Amino acid sequence: MKILLDTNVALWAIIDDPRLGPRATALISDPGNAVCVSAVNLWEIAIKHALRREKMPVSGTEARRYFDQSGYLILSLGPDHVLGVERLPRIHSDPFDRLLVAQAIEEGCRLLTRDSVLPRYSDLVLAV
Repeated sequence: MKILLDTNVALWAIIDDPRLGPRATALISDPGNAVCVSAVNLWEIAIKHALRREKMPVSGTEARRYFDQSGYLILSLGPDHVLGVERLPRIHSDPFDRLLVAQAIEEGCRLLTRDSVLPRYSDLVLAV
């Protein structure tokens, strides 16, 4: 299975945070799964880190290094992903989350998130 991590899940995975939970941990550590992060994750991390948000302890550059070391595939953001946002209903207002949902749908990935609202978009979105 190809899985895409939302930003919180991706950060928790690289720092081994207990908030990740056993289901997400099992899916991420399953060697049969291709674990992906997106340029969207890096963009969100870079913006929030530059704004000095307390919840963003690493820079985008540091996050990319951790993602590379973890063996995660990094998905580029393309026009089809961006335009996919237009087809999404207004369930959620966060632009980063909406881009990740659109990208997961376009790429056929399972999006792992802790956000309880995002699974309303698609059965490809898993709340973990």
